[in-house]
Amino acid sequence: MKLSDPFKILTPNERWAPTQSQMDAFQNAYEKLLPPLVYKIRIAVAKWREEDYKGASETSKSLLNFWFNQEHFIGQTKFSFFFSQREAVESIIYLYEIAKAKDKYELMRFDSSQRVSTGMFDENWTRYVIKMATGAGKTKVMGLTLVWSYFHKLYEADSTLSKDFLVIAPNIIVLNRLRKDFDGLKMFFDEPFFPDNGYDDKDWKNDFQLTLHIQDDLKPITESGNIFLTNIHRVFFNEEPEQNFETTFLGVKPKPDADTSKGLDLGKVMRSDKIKDLVVLNDEAHHIHDSSLAWFKSIEDISNKLKLKNDNGISLQADYSATPKHNNGAIFVQTICDYPLVEAIKQNVVKSPVLPDEASRQKIQEKDSSDFVERYRDYIHLGYLEWEQQYEELKNHKTPILFIMTMSTKEADQAAVFLESNYPSMKNSVLTIHTNNSGEIKETASSKKDKEELEVLRKAADEIDKDHSPYKAVVSVLMLREGWDVRNVTTIVGLRPFGADSKILPEQTIGRGLRKMFSLDMPEKLVVVGTPAFLEFVESLKTEGVEFQYSPMGKGSKGKSPVIVEVDKENPNKDLDALDIPIPQMSPRIYREFKNLEFIDVSKFKNEKVIQRKFNSDELKEIVFNDIDGDFSHKTIFKDTTPDYRNVIGFFTSVILKDSRLVSGFNILYPKVESFIKYQLFTKEVELSDPQTMRNLSEIHPKEILKTTFKKAIDELTITDKGTAEVKNFISLKLTKPKVAENQPFLVPKKSVFNKIIGDNPFELEFSSFCESRFNDVVSFAKNTFGEGGVNFSIEYQKENGNIASFFPDFFIKTSPTTFYILETKGREDLDDIRKIQRLATWCKDINTAQREYSYTPVYVKQEKWEDVKNSLKSFEDVLKLFGLKDLRTPLTKDEAKRILKKGADVSNFGDPIEWQKKDRTDRKINGL
Repeated sequence: MKLSDPFKILTPNERWAPTQSQMDAFQNAYEKLLPPLVYKIRIAVAKWREEDYKGASETSKSLLNFWFNQEHFIGQTKFSFFFSQREAVESIIYLYEIAKAKDKYELMRFDSSQRVSTGMFDENWTRYVIKMATGAGKTKVMGLTLVWSYFHKLYEADSTLSKDFLVIAPNIIVLNRLRKDFDGLKMFFDEPFFPDNGYDDKDWKNDFQLTLHIQDDLKPITESGNIFLTNIHRVFFNEEPEQNFETTFLGVKPKPDADTSKGLDLGKVMRSDKIKDLVVLNDEAHHIHDSSLAWFKSIEDISNKLKLKNDNGISLQADYSATPKHNNGAIFVQTICDYPLVEAIKQNVVKSPVLPDEASRQKIQEKDSSDFVERYRDYIHLGYLEWEQQYEELKNHKTPILFIMTMSTKEADQAAVFLESNYPSMKNSVLTIHTNNSGEIKETASSKKDKEELEVLRKAADEIDKDHSPYKAVVSVLMLREGWDVRNVTTIVGLRPFGADSKILPEQTIGRGLRKMFSLDMPEKLVVVGTPAFLEFVESLKTEGVEFQYSPMGKGSKGKSPVIVEVDKENPNKDLDALDIPIPQMSPRIYREFKNLEFIDVSKFKNEKVIQRKFNSDELKEIVFNDIDGDFSHKTIFKDTTPDYRNVIGFFTSVILKDSRLVSGFNILYPKVESFIKYQLFTKEVELSDPQTMRNLSEIHPKEILKTTFKKAIDELTITDKGTAEVKNFISLKLTKPKVAENQPFLVPKKSVFNKIIGDNPFELEFSSFCESRFNDVVSFAKNTFGEGGVNFSIEYQKENGNIASFFPDFFIKTSPTTFYILETKGREDLDDIRKIQRLATWCKDINTAQREYSYTPVYVKQEKWEDVKNSLKSFEDVLKLFGLKDLRTPLTKDEAKRILKKGADVSNFGDPIEWQKKDRTDRKINGL
């Protein structure tokens, strides 16, 4: 499956939509596949985004631009919100503030299905539903919504929002998960939820003064703002009973716990004069599918109490769920944005489900037995075997969890006993979860035993996702709805079919294991096994676009978990000191000197001049601004006004800086761009405020000249080769942090400090096998891994397009205690590869000059030649004779350049091939191409 970018802005027409066959599977029941309001809202929000959030309040604009148009770092790691998260909060703000769609009548204007009626909206306050796949980051969207409402209320004089928030979880397990983010307001201060003080002249961090209240543990209610984090049971409608003849004369009968002090009652606080306005944020909001339910009625009652005080009721209710669906499968009509599971899987935001292939299914069967365990033993065992492979691979870093689903609590107990008694690794490591008939964890504990069980569940909720969890398996009834969608679940076993009235959805079933264990760039698998009826139920997700992978499973099959590459410390047969390779850390030789921008002299540019075109009055009204690479940026229609040329010049200045990868220098470069456009770009001096000038600047050719001219000037002035480099440090390979890599083939070496050697392709694995088994003169070797964990050895170099980039050589080879080789393998070669190898040769020369203890030699192994000679290679010395590098600083010959181009060099970064070849002739002193 080709993965897509979760950060890329997608147009409404790029999003998933059902095929006709998928519609047919639902008898054209549109409302079961697509939320009816979403498409038109997407179109409106996309247009609003392109118009730079036109019409939004200053507070909303500040936050939206901070969140999504600025670069963020958490520590040293770059951070961005997913596009799905961005679209969700943009939709909330757009509907509330721009479209003013605060009731069912205004929301119905966005109906695409023509099937929505006012009777489908039960509430009489503003309610938006956010549909996002499990594991896609709903809590962050909840946080963004909260921050927006808080500052909008604080900074906007006429705001109808609130600084008081009721954050509702369906049960104690979800509540504990939310507490990890909300405790101490940790999430808000650790991640870029609001700007630093001074941004747009406001003291954001100083002004974010919220008091967090957990359940009935209530602190003083403050005027500056409050978050009430609770499960729904604490806010249920709880008035005193009506008076009757008996209570009138005898009084109300005391409750059993009347003598127990419980402090303030959250339900009463919510309905008291202390709360003037309120925003409600519901997590796992699929529970609110019926207006007769206590959850809905409690919120309705709070809103009615507020309405008596302020005439408005609840300011906003925002619901978040992966499956906001009624019992008949119809999606809540209040759904305003949709990030479906199919998109989350394709963007690698969640694990990808893997089911047994047909051959694996044929090997197991349901036994004809009344004994539950005997009947389903094959399925339990298959799940265990798959889990065992994952456990053996990951156990030093994570504890993968096997999740078994049964139909009753009695069956869950039997399955747990079977696991612990038949598999030694499962002894005292199985957690059993009992739920009520609705699939909810029973929290109204009264007996001592019930309270103890609930406390065990609370503690388990905190421990199950730890790297070294005491649990290895969870057994529960199939009805468990939410809360246990923890990151470490890697295998799910379903042991009974679901009926049509199951009250649970297939996405809720596999949702228990969709959250990822590792980083975004690491594809992960969720193994799903079970009875034929269970798998058929799960496979019904195909009608919603989900693509399943099918794989052999069971004894002898390939593992599905990521591969851990780590130092082989537990191997008694390895002398890690003898196998170790010291990796030099050199100071950069090629670098950017940002202050040199001051020396750019536009009067000395030798650029092509553009003849200024004349546009008629109609053409002047519509100016289409593509970005400087020709991609659409925005369109502006001017009727009675002309664009401010300073904004246009500022736009081009920012793009030039971004293209040159400069994070500062706007104030230095802006006047130079301004002067260049006025005096140098056109064949004659132009007036910048003239609409004709602005219209000409929206054309491709002038922009391309602007780009290339400044790019060349910036590179010449800012990129410097010092001519030397210094050794900063030597890093030992045996100190490398573990690398989590995508599941792939690997070699188990004896001649490496690492437990595995992975390869980016079969060629690299083949070369590794030669080092391991054929080349006796290789003492040790290692693959350079990069990303989170790994070796991360890189050398800076200048690409053909002028930018500085990092080059990660493939292998380190050791042939003696002081002799090392840095080796690059290459299949298809492009012109950047030649620059990389030139830089590698220079790097080796620099390190050998800077110190005398070790020698480092560059080696460049091209696959084409390797295939011709590999059978005759007896030693690494033979490799050096054939692939050792000559002086690569000499210019390319005509035949060498022709050969590279003929092989299909990737010149996508260089723009027009004809123009690129002209430039290359000059730069490389090549004639006659």
